[in-house]
Amino acid sequence: MTSSPTPPPVRGYTASKDQLLARLRRVEGQVRGVERMVDDDRYCIDVLTQISAIQAALDKVALGLLDGHARHCMREGAEAGRAEEMADEMMGAVGRLMRRS
Repeated sequence: MTSSPTPPPVRGYTASKDQLLARLRRVEGQVRGVERMVDDDRYCIDVLTQISAIQAALDKVALGLLDGHARHCMREGAEAGRAEEMADEMMGAVGRLMRRS
């Protein structure tokens, strides 16, 4: 008797996983670009501008993940009677994202 492999869990971002991975690869490329800029002794403000663009791109990734979490994971949690726990968890994540400065 052979058992079929367990399918991966469905996450809030599963439907947009390919887009999420593509965006993360672009961010990775931007980070490598900043590394080259520093290695090439580029002007400080130019490097900072690129870092700001990277932060904005990561913010978009984070917002997409939060959206998926709110629409999928929290709904499932509420159906399982864990609405308060899920809301606390999400607000903790939002708080951590906002404390970057």
